[in-house]
Amino acid sequence: MTQQVSSKLMPRDARRREQVAVFSIAQYSFVISAASVQEIRSTDSLGGTVVDLDRPVMKKVRHIVERDGRAYYVVSGYEHFHMPQSRPTTVLILRSAPVAVLVDRIEEMAEMRVLLELPQSFRGDERIWYRGLTVLDRKVLPVANPLGFLTAGELQQLEEQNPGLLQSAAAPQLERGRA
Repeated sequence: MTQQVSSKLMPRDARRREQVAVFSIAQYSFVISAASVQEIRSTDSLGGTVVDLDRPVMKKVRHIVERDGRAYYVVSGYEHFHMPQSRPTTVLILRSAPVAVLVDRIEEMAEMRVLLELPQSFRGDERIWYRGLTVLDRKVLPVANPLGFLTAGELQQLEEQNPGLLQSAAAPQLERGRA
């Protein structure tokens, strides 16, 4: 089955462009909008405070990290995408959600010129995980949805099982700032 192509063709230079980060987990590459990433850090230089969840609700989230007065649920990229276990060395701290994603590495920063709809064969969780597909350097790559790493329902579930933990992880930093 082929995907419908818009009959309104635009000149290459007129297409909307988006800056993206290409990252990998195991041997697989993914793309995420650079605007949705607040910070990219090495796991060795992350800093802040790491708190284990009292009650891990889902396999992909076992910790909270506090940085600069904000707390983030740490999502294992390989668990999230159901990939083979890997050794993450990089953390993507997201801008629009209290989420930090563990990935193996950043491959490059690039410019995305086309975002294709997901084919109908994508029927499960991947419809939440991905915004669509793109082509970079002659490779088709999935474009991660930053709000798909932890859905509103998953965030609520984490908070219900670990009440106040996200706020209390950030509290020591806030107290230090007032002193």
